[in-house]
Amino acid sequence: MLTVAIVTYERGTVLCETIGLVLRLDPPPGEVLIVDQTLQHPAEVGARLRAWEAAGHIRVLRLPRPSIPNAMNVALREAAGDAVLFIDDDVIPDRALAGVHASALREPGVHAVAGQVLQPGEEPRHVPEDELHRGAIRDLDFRFSHDTPCEVRNVMAGNLSVDRQRALAAGGFDENFSAVAYRFETDFALRLVAAGGRIRFEPAATLRHLKAPGGGVRTWGDHRSSPSPAHSMGDYYFARIHVPRFWRYAALRLKSNVITRYHARHPWMIAPKLIGELRGLVAGSRLARAARGRE
Repeated sequence: MLTVAIVTYERGTVLCETIGLVLRLDPPPGEVLIVDQTLQHPAEVGARLRAWEAAGHIRVLRLPRPSIPNAMNVALREAAGDAVLFIDDDVIPDRALAGVHASALREPGVHAVAGQVLQPGEEPRHVPEDELHRGAIRDLDFRFSHDTPCEVRNVMAGNLSVDRQRALAAGGFDENFSAVAYRFETDFALRLVAAGGRIRFEPAATLRHLKAPGGGVRTWGDHRSSPSPAHSMGDYYFARIHVPRFWRYAALRLKSNVITRYHARHPWMIAPKLIGELRGLVAGSRLARAARGRE
C-alpha cells in the first residue's frame, strides 16, 4: 500500500486544493496522511480538514513546532503503507502520480523514486547525456524538470517516494537540518545510495509546484536579502559532512550567492546577504562538529 504524505506549515487554501487533487488520483493512494505543523488554521480551512478526517479520507497528525525533516520522519514512522510518497502542500499532481510511483518502486533494488517537478512557467526539458553523468549534476544540481528516466543520487522532497523500511534503516531524514533545511534531501539520498539502494528518476510521476508565496520555507523570508543563517546553514552543514574540499565548496557557494544579478541591481542587499552567509557558515560548522561528537 502507498501512503501519500503531505507535510504542511502555515498554508491554508492551497493545502485544501492540493488535498482535493490528491483524493482524485487514479489509482487512489491507500492512505492520505497530513503532517500539520500549523498552530491554527483559518476557520474554514480547519472545518474542511476536520470534515475530510471525519469521513476517513485523510488522517491528520499535528506537530507543535515546524521542522521539515522531523515531520517527514514522523510520516515515515506513522504511515500505514509500506511505501510513502511525499509531496508538497502547494502542487498540482498528475492524476497518475501515485500509480507511477508505486510501479517504479517495485523495480529491483529501487529504494526511492524521484518524480518530475515543474516550477511555475517551466516545461519538461532534456539534460544532455554527458552533462547528466557529471558528479555535480547527478549529486547536487540535477534538474528535476528532466524528461527522461535515469538513475540519480539526489531527490526533491516535494515529489519523492520511498520504500518505508529502507528509508528508516538508512536513518530517515537528518533532523540537524533546521529552518529552511537546505540540502537535507541530498544528504538523505546519498545515505540511501551508500546503503546499497538505487534512486530512480521517473518523469512520468510529474507534478506542478505552485510555489505559494507564503508559508513553508518562505516564512524565513527572501534568501537573497536576509541576514538570517536559516537559508545557508544547511548547505554548510551538508558540505562539512559530505564534501572533501569544504573550503573550496564554501567559497564557491559564497561567490554564487552574493555576486548575482539581483545584487548588482540591489547592491544595498549585499551586506545583509553576506552576513547571513557567514552566520550560516558558523552555524553549519557547529552542527557538524556536534553531530560528529555524538557518533
